[in-house]
Amino acid sequence: MATRKKQVLTHTDPSGKAVMVDVEMKPVQKRTAMADGFIKLSPETLECIRENRLKKGDVLTVAEIAGIQGGKRTSELIPLCHPLQITKLDVKASLAEDGVRVESYSACIGQTGIEMEALTAVTVALLTIYDMCKAVDKSMVIGKIRLLSKTKENIENHQREAPQPC
Repeated sequence: MATRKKQVLTHTDPSGKAVMVDVEMKPVQKRTAMADGFIKLSPETLECIRENRLKKGDVLTVAEIAGIQGGKRTSELIPLCHPLQITKLDVKASLAEDGVRVESYSACIGQTGIEMEALTAVTVALLTIYDMCKAVDKSMVIGKIRLLSKTKENIENHQREAPQPC
């Protein structure tokens, strides 16, 4: 029988009390993350979104902007998350056959990952869709929020693209 390695929690001190992880000695790296999620909607609600007939306005655009705002505020919402130097936060909401899919991409230069920002961006965008559609759809279901990928790359290996002329 294989022995299992004891998992060590990173957000607790020796007495078990919750603490913010000290990342001071970790290298500064370019970090990215991608996440997605889904909200199931009625066919009637999807038609209203597609035709921009909801009283609260353009659901997909408002959800994307809300997702970006939410991602930028992650360290204020999740108690042990570090504030990060976010270099990119992109949220895309798109109609699917039975709902709306939201995807996010986040990037930062820092000593800790940016996956919580990607997940928060998706979640806030989905909650915004829920809020904007709740008057017309009582059967909405938010779900399948997941981290798709996360990367880290040493800065010295990171090549910045030359700025493009306007």
